[in-house]
Amino acid sequence: MQELPIPVPDIEASGCRCDGGQPKNFARPCLLLLLAEAPAHGYELLERLRPFGFDLNDPASVYKTLRQLEGEGHVTSEWELSTRGPARRVYALTDDGRDMLDAWARTLARNREILGMFLDRVGAATGRDPIVMEGLESAGGSQRPGLSRARQGGVR
Repeated sequence: MQELPIPVPDIEASGCRCDGGQPKNFARPCLLLLLAEAPAHGYELLERLRPFGFDLNDPASVYKTLRQLEGEGHVTSEWELSTRGPARRVYALTDDGRDMLDAWARTLARNREILGMFLDRVGAATGRDPIVMEGLESAGGSQRPGLSRARQGGVR
């Protein structure tokens, strides 16, 4: 199965030699979520995936993932005729897809807890906050996901 491209932070800029990126297959729950919010055609889904950190220079990988989700019964699609352009395939979430989205949400919530514990322990072991908060506060996020209440207050 081909995975969607995952952006890797610039090693020079971050000072990290680690791979980074989203969890394996993260595009799948993202697509399920987007379709739970509203049915959509592929190009719209490409645009709506960007806030999740995907740099999609190869749209074929998204369409392949959508076909796989459809083959698994998580997504349906229908051709939508247009008076201004070619027909487009519109994707929608099935009940099985909603169940899969719920399962992904539980898994990701547990992973967030584990990552929060890891970051708390790194902070305690090094005396430094391991999180780079570029733009999070200015984007309206006041809490740091996955961190304990003490660490959210900036305890160093």
